[in-house]
Amino acid sequence: MSVAFTFPGQGSQAVGMGKNLADTYASARAVFDEVDAALGQQLSALMRDGPESELTLTANAQPALMAVSMAVVAVLKAEHGIAVAEMAKFVAGHSLGEYSALAAAGTFSLADTARLLRIRGLAMQSATPVGVGAMAAILGLDFADVASVALEAAQGDVCQAANDNSSGQVVISGHRAAVDRACEIAKAKGAKRAIILPVSAPFHCALMQPAAAAMSEALLNVKMNTPDVPLIANVVAGPISDVNEIRKRLVEQVTGTVRWRESVRHMATQGVKVFCELGAGKVLTGLLKKNAPDALGLALGIPDDIAAAAAILKQG
Repeated sequence: MSVAFTFPGQGSQAVGMGKNLADTYASARAVFDEVDAALGQQLSALMRDGPESELTLTANAQPALMAVSMAVVAVLKAEHGIAVAEMAKFVAGHSLGEYSALAAAGTFSLADTARLLRIRGLAMQSATPVGVGAMAAILGLDFADVASVALEAAQGDVCQAANDNSSGQVVISGHRAAVDRACEIAKAKGAKRAIILPVSAPFHCALMQPAAAAMSEALLNVKMNTPDVPLIANVVAGPISDVNEIRKRLVEQVTGTVRWRESVRHMATQGVKVFCELGAGKVLTGLLKKNAPDALGLALGIPDDIAAAAAILKQG
């Protein structure tokens, strides 16, 4: 049985995330304690108790989501004897989830991943003044059509396809006025819906260039190991293992399109039959129904789900 481990991105956070893992498993508590120490912050308390407004801040949400994903990785190993290096054919993550995937595959240490995501979150948040940018989900058009809409709407502003999540679900990002224009153009071209998203910054577009520069510097100053299994990188939708290329692609990812639909389809064409989403929420498992309808999707975020998935994985 060929398995891929995938890791969720921003938007999957919720107050209470990781609490049942911490209450049940010492291995999960150890992950949260190490992340707290690395950041010099009681992030685990914020995850457990909120307030939601503070947890949703990009600088908190990114390391928090990674921490839950890595707690699941730790529980799989400690409780069920399932190791990423031995079980997974590929790892992949949606935007910030790419860092979780690389931590799970041994490229970054847990502490370094937490610090990198704190830098990334702060840099992405401060790249543009509040209100300048926006993101919108365009439903019912394919990626090529949405890319064309974004180009037409730009009119000298930034507007580009940011997330190719699945057939019929593409997110655009850029200047607020251009995104508003794109929503109207998309609806005129047959989109079912065009929804402005409640995000704090226009991620994955050229407005994030200051954040890309910050990550370029941060990644030069961190120890990186060759991943235990190949990473399906967001910006190329194919496998990479070379450390220098990983560094380059992580920088490109800040301003580039998250090619999630193509990434999942590539893994499916390479024989992956089971996709395990490790961490908070079930967003990626939901998208799997469109991207690889014949594959089995398992969301591992709470103890019961982890145990059930482990039983399936052990059957082979």
